[in-house]
Amino acid sequence: MIEMDADYRSIIRALMGDYRYTHSVNVAAEAVALARLYGCDEKKAYTAGILHDVTKEFPKDEQLQIIADGGIILDDVQKNAPKLWHSISGSVYVQSRFGITDEDIINAIRYHTTGRANMSLLEKIIYTADYTSAERSYNGADIMREKSRESLDEAMIFSCQFTLQNLSEKRAAIHPDQLFCYNDLVLNTKG
Repeated sequence: MIEMDADYRSIIRALMGDYRYTHSVNVAAEAVALARLYGCDEKKAYTAGILHDVTKEFPKDEQLQIIADGGIILDDVQKNAPKLWHSISGSVYVQSRFGITDEDIINAIRYHTTGRANMSLLEKIIYTADYTSAERSYNGADIMREKSRESLDEAMIFSCQFTLQNLSEKRAAIHPDQLFCYNDLVLNTKG
């Protein structure tokens, strides 16, 4: 097991290629900036940010084994959406491999892809930082960065709209957590 003060940068460097490593470092930096802006624990934001994609480049069968070892049973949408597996397997991996027990960090990793209803501040920060990290250049990235400096909730609504539209245009299944996240934000954000 690795202590919370471990140098996660060197650990993840060995687990991922150049792009994913750069992305993880950028997400950690963005998470710290957002934590500072919104009054969240910067160390927790850094830890969740640097580790959010820890299993992303693991083989699919290894991700599924980690999920199973964690006692998690995938629902039908998750079974058919391998892009969701890394967030689930990552949340299990950081517990078993690094000894992380902080539920907020674990949940921030687990829900950084879909979001969910009633997200904590840290969860919102990691979700948003993943979309707004420095190397992101998708259509709308600059708008989301701007929104993230004004309101995490507004930034997340924007990203949910983007994701829901993208998935529906592809006729891909939408995980209920993504819909619950969107509905929760819309119903609870004045705008």
